[in-house]
Amino acid sequence: MIGRLHRNIASPMLAVLYRALGVNVAARVIFYGRPIIERCAGSKIHLGDGVVLCSLSRYTALGVTRPVIIRTFTRRAEVRVGRNSGLSGVTVCAVGSVSIGENCLIGANVIIFDTDFHPVESLERRSKPIEAARNKPVIIENNVFIGANSIIGKGVTIGENSVVGAGSVVIASVPANCVVAGNPAKVVKYLG
Repeated sequence: MIGRLHRNIASPMLAVLYRALGVNVAARVIFYGRPIIERCAGSKIHLGDGVVLCSLSRYTALGVTRPVIIRTFTRRAEVRVGRNSGLSGVTVCAVGSVSIGENCLIGANVIIFDTDFHPVESLERRSKPIEAARNKPVIIENNVFIGANSIIGKGVTIGENSVVGAGSVVIASVPANCVVAGNPAKVVKYLG
């Protein structure tokens, strides 16, 4: 009862706070605990209708090691989380674009990023800004399930209805309707 009361009071207040900070928060977004949402001026963050952001371990079976973190690093960056998707302790970082479709479940402590964060050249790693690093959009299509502790790297598209096994490292695109697992992730099964 107390958890439900806390959620019912906190979610509307957090929605108002993030809207005031320029985040597009649709109706019925639920916050379990307070996420870290940092939006670079001019960039876009959109949380669709019915999105659930779980930043507290007591609200998810596996627990989380950190709150949900959503960050944009450039004016052109955009993060979109589609309708009815749920994220538990997930980190999303965008220099360009990260798009999460509708009805997705993204498990505890998953990391999603569209950038290398630093140039690969050794002399430039410490001196160049993050936008100098290579980046490519990440697209997670509708009805995708990503298991706990997985990493989704730049330039990856995960096809509709697919499943990423827990602890996987996804560095290449995943077709629709399949299960991938491993490091690097490979198709282990096609669905129906």
